[in-house]
Amino acid sequence: MRIVRPIVLSLLILLSAAVASVRADDAAPETPAAAAPTGQKGGGARAANAPSSATTAEQHKLPPDSVTKQTLDLPGRKLAFTATAGSIRLFDDKGEAQADIAYIAYQLDGTDRASRPVTFVFNGGPGASSAWLQLGNNGPWRLALNGDAVTPSTSPDLKPNAETWLDFTDLVFVDPVGTGYSRFVAPGDEVRKKFYSVDGDVASIALTIRRWLEKNDRLLSPKYVVGESYGGIRGPKVVRNLQMQQGVGVSGLILLSPVLDFREFSGSSILQYVWSLPSYAAVAREKEKPGVTRADMKDVEAYARTDFLVDLVKGQVDVDATNRLADKVAALTGIDQAVSRRLGGRFDVAEFRREFDRRNGKVTGRYDASVLGTDPYPDSSFFHFGDPSGDSLQAPLTSAAVDLITRKLNWRPDGSYEVLNPAVERAWDFGRGLQPLQSVTELRQILALDPKLKVLVAHGLFDLATPYFGSQVELDQLPPFAARVKLVVYPGGHMFYSRDASRQAFRGEVEALMK
Repeated sequence: MRIVRPIVLSLLILLSAAVASVRADDAAPETPAAAAPTGQKGGGARAANAPSSATTAEQHKLPPDSVTKQTLDLPGRKLAFTATAGSIRLFDDKGEAQADIAYIAYQLDGTDRASRPVTFVFNGGPGASSAWLQLGNNGPWRLALNGDAVTPSTSPDLKPNAETWLDFTDLVFVDPVGTGYSRFVAPGDEVRKKFYSVDGDVASIALTIRRWLEKNDRLLSPKYVVGESYGGIRGPKVVRNLQMQQGVGVSGLILLSPVLDFREFSGSSILQYVWSLPSYAAVAREKEKPGVTRADMKDVEAYARTDFLVDLVKGQVDVDATNRLADKVAALTGIDQAVSRRLGGRFDVAEFRREFDRRNGKVTGRYDASVLGTDPYPDSSFFHFGDPSGDSLQAPLTSAAVDLITRKLNWRPDGSYEVLNPAVERAWDFGRGLQPLQSVTELRQILALDPKLKVLVAHGLFDLATPYFGSQVELDQLPPFAARVKLVVYPGGHMFYSRDASRQAFRGEVEALMK
């Protein structure tokens, strides 16, 4: 969660990105290797995550790795595997400890490690732990993440996951500093600035991947990288860093509900309305008749690319064009025509979420707009609602992650497990300059450099956090050599894998990619 996992929607003030050197090791530092530190979620404000002295850092260091043997009974098969819950320490170029990066690895027993794929998985945010993908999608055990059914008091009991990817790839779930149990071990704001930056974050994840491969004798294995939501920014950049800085080649990149270019969410860009319109219409059609697929949205996509965009470009100074598109948007979404005309047919995500079923005092989800919740302030002129498709998931997901790590995997760090830490996003340095943050540049570079590299991009049809049509248009701009990029769209939202059929279909796509 993805997610993500809130995504920063405004980049009007962009701060400078700090790049420093780090090295990763799980023992005492030897000759330090240069690389920039990074981090994800925010543990920046916690005592456990923000040691004020070397003594405090040692008191709160993560425990030794825990290795356990596990078996999983699934339909038609039994999987025997080795699970490791542990950490990798990152150092700066002076050999001083900076952060401990926690990970959970699952390796199937009785396989040839040289030919067996290994897949590294992280989420987004910035500030989301990998629990969303591990426990919602492809790990050995799964927790139901249906936003329309799960409440904070839902039992966090994990069940064997029939759609785990462990059948065809080993899995390593990485929690950048500030997420999960990962934490700083050096005091001071400067360390946080290095880790909570775009380039520093990428460098630390890439370095952690390299060190895990070295530690586990897996450098010869086929390697894959998976990122969700803000992982769409991280993913291509991490692969590029692995190729150019870490000496590690990657066979495939898999992105779930990614943001590839923050211009898609710029408040001043009319393209945001183009990206979102097919998802708005899909939500309306799903409410009218459940079972909508992307194939049902061809007419809306064609309209968004042509007449809708043309009328948008004409601007509201052209009253006829504005009324024409406003009336069409009202017809596609079911929103009152008068409201659509008042807004010029230009609904940002928050406005759509409130206006879609305002007559009944309902708001849609942001992660999954097919999920409706009650507006706590239906008569207010301000927005005072959360996300009914995401907010209810954090409590059961956190409890499930802690129970898995401490009880089943027998690893017991102190401090709190951070499944989604807004402090990281608040502290994040998105870079500076006139160009909004994007990863399309790195996507082009990694595809051009390695003609064997394949990319799979997956989206949910009802996702308003990262609308699928934005990625479609972005990918359409790539050169012909990018034919190795495939986009798939499933019924569901940001965490489309919460739906059984979508999760099963996506697993089939990934298995085909790896085989």
